Order: sequence, then structure tokens, then C-alpha cells
Amino acid sequence: MEEAFEQVFGPGNALKDIEMAGRTDPSILKEALKNLGLEWTFEKQTLFMDIYFEILEENMKKPKPGKRLCPGIEALLTKLEADSDIVLGLLTGNWRYGSYLKLRHFQIDQYFSIGAFSDDSEFRNELVPFAVERFAKEYGCAIESHNVYVIGDTPKDIACARPHHAQSVAVATGFHDMQTLKAEKPDYVFENLENTEAVYRILTA
Repeated sequence: MEEAFEQVFGPGNALKDIEMAGRTDPSILKEALKNLGLEWTFEKQTLFMDIYFEILEENMKKPKPGKRLCPGIEALLTKLEADSDIVLGLLTGNWRYGSYLKLRHFQIDQYFSIGAFSDDSEFRNELVPFAVERFAKEYGCAIESHNVYVIGDTPKDIACARPHHAQSVAVATGFHDMQTLKAEKPDYVFENLENTEAVYRILTA
């Protein structure tokens, strides 16, 4: 995002001091513009998105230390997909197109047919209902809130589940350690997702 911001708006390092983990893409962009006294418009955001997606696609092809799937992801996705009682969705603060660019690089995009993205709302806490509504439309039935699980590695992932009575599963594979995540009182917390059976049992309880 930093590179795209510089190309579109000029100033470099505009995102340096902005908290990004768990945020939505448009909220990050708006904060950067506000900090520089620049006006946000839909047209400016659209231009930024076009440039950002081009850069992201190229950058995803480049090797980078630590760029890999977190432990347990592939095994867990395979097991969950095989369970006909489970539907996998993607709930993310990224724009939809950028989300799938990232997933395609790691060849896991096929697991997620529905979801909610920052195209739906720039406010992370508003995203769960979009995913639930898409589930209902796709499968022709409602889903009880206690059967919705939000899995994420930031306090904001935990927080976005709470207003909608969804269950939160925190994973300490990002910038936040176990202690920080536990302090937010998620329903469940894991160091990572390597223990496939333990995570699966929670999601199918």
C-alpha cells in the first residue's frame, strides 16, 4: 500500500506510523490522507485501488523472508472442506480483489466461495452480517450466530465477532502474542493452527 500511495498521492512513508493489523484497507487509506491534509474522494480511492492491485500482484510473485502459509492452514482447510456441515468464508479488512490475489498466490482461494470485505464496509465490526447474509442467499437457509466462527490473529478480529454473537478463535501467528490476544477474551485461542484435530473439534462442537 505504501508504494501505491506514493505513486498516486506523492508523499512517501505516509503509512509508516499507521496501525494496520486488523484494519480495513479504506480506513488505512483515509487515515493516511487525513494525516497529510488531503481530501478523500471515491475517485481517488478507485485510482489508488487500481494501482495498488497492480503492485500487489507483482509483489506477490517476489520472494520474501517469512512469506508462507501459517502452520496448519492447509491441513485444516482440507479437513473443513471435506465436512458437508461446514461452509468456509473469508472475512477480511482487505478489498475483495486484493484478498483473492493473496489467496491465489498460496493456492487456497478455491476454499472460500463467500465472504465479507472492506468493499462492503470500511468498519470491521460491520462485516460479519454481510458474510451471514451471503451464506443465507447461497444456501437458502439461515445460520445461528453461535454457529458462526471468526478466526483471526488480531484483537480487531475478536472484536468484530462480539457484536454479532459469533464465536471468536484467536491465533497468535501475526503481530500479537498469546497474552495480548487472551486479554481480549476470545472464545478460543491457539498459538497456531497446527493441531488440526483440536481446532476441528471446536468448529464442529
